[in-house]
Amino acid sequence: MREFDYDLDYKNLNLRAQPELYRVGRGEQGVLLVEPYKSEILPHWRFATPDIALESSESIYQMFLDYLAADDFVGADMARKFIQMGYTRARRYANHKGGKKYKGPVPDDKKGQSGAHGREELPRQNEDPIKAESARIFKQKWDECRKNETYLKMKAAHRERYKEVK
Repeated sequence: MREFDYDLDYKNLNLRAQPELYRVGRGEQGVLLVEPYKSEILPHWRFATPDIALESSESIYQMFLDYLAADDFVGADMARKFIQMGYTRARRYANHKGGKKYKGPVPDDKKGQSGAHGREELPRQNEDPIKAESARIFKQKWDECRKNETYLKMKAAHRERYKEVK
């Protein structure tokens, strides 16, 4: 798989106008970088309680469907990433009070990228059932995204068109 390109000047790029620059990458890579999608989707992204997570996941999933209907794969993939991030962040808060998973700060050269980056993982605490339920809600929508036939076809077409190796 071709890695997400963190070296692009995302603050000054519009990937709706330049979809050829977009790489799916792994997981949530680039979720908080790619414009104009970050600005369109982020205001809807919340997971503090199951009710909030349900409203958020449904809103973002509708955006996912709308991007697909508009033949906008990058937008659909970004919506999928936000839904995936709803799941992973809610799980993190379910397992780690305050959401802090690793000991110490993110290294300066790794800011904006996910991962431990050599830091020690903090021990899990007793699961927070509210955040666990929020995670379950987002996971259900994430699974729907990943099984969507139109999304899967558009993803394959994007990778082929822009020579992104699976």
